[in-house]
Amino acid sequence: MNILIVYAHPEPKSLNGSLKDFAVQHLQNAGHTVQVSDLYAMNWKPQVDAMDNTAWSGDMPFNPSLESKNAFEAGTQSADIAAEQEKLLNADAVIFQFPLWWFSMPAIMKGWVERVYAYGFGYGVGEHSDTHWGDRYGEGRMAGKRAMLVTTMGGWEPHYSERGINGPLEDLLFPIQHGVLHYPGFDVLPPLAFYRTGKTDETRFAQLCQAYAERLDNLWNTSPIPFRKQNAGDYAIPSLTLKDEIAPGEVGFAAHLNK
Repeated sequence: MNILIVYAHPEPKSLNGSLKDFAVQHLQNAGHTVQVSDLYAMNWKPQVDAMDNTAWSGDMPFNPSLESKNAFEAGTQSADIAAEQEKLLNADAVIFQFPLWWFSMPAIMKGWVERVYAYGFGYGVGEHSDTHWGDRYGEGRMAGKRAMLVTTMGGWEPHYSERGINGPLEDLLFPIQHGVLHYPGFDVLPPLAFYRTGKTDETRFAQLCQAYAERLDNLWNTSPIPFRKQNAGDYAIPSLTLKDEIAPGEVGFAAHLNK
């Protein structure tokens, strides 16, 4: 299988760097083809701007969505964007590995999403009608591919529990897993989280690697998070709200899980 690791940490010798290196070696030893987008090492440009379309004329005010659409359709995207899109298209599974900074992915990875998910590639795909509101949330260009988050944090696991001060981890990651991954069609696997990373010695590192290996070995037989699909009948169109008979009485993130 072809596996892409999108990785964000500025220090190659960090725990994240060591875990990423372990994952690459483990996957290759299992016979997989692995590509890594090491965003800091690549000096990835995170900001969306007019230079993302090499044919931008400058005659009109810069419209990010419109220029993204124009560049994708005309084949005039900047080379770095096109290269990452090609990696995504070739991948059977994508792993996003990053430290949880301020309750989200690092800014450089968010910038990767904003630029690589171009209009016509990651969004703005499919027909809009009375029964179908675009190919998204379970459909789209990434349909049939798997994705998984691997994230590290300094806090204790109870801090991220249902009654923990930081809120449940599944809620914190919902915007990423549902909005960034499920939206363009990925089957999203449960995340792998490593806590109290500042307390990692050699023994614990070996334990983390074992946990990572088990998840990697089961990429294709782990059940995805059961997010509801937008166009499968659970949502009214065009309001895109759950129909009254679907998960009655439930609200918030949990209502969008088909439990």
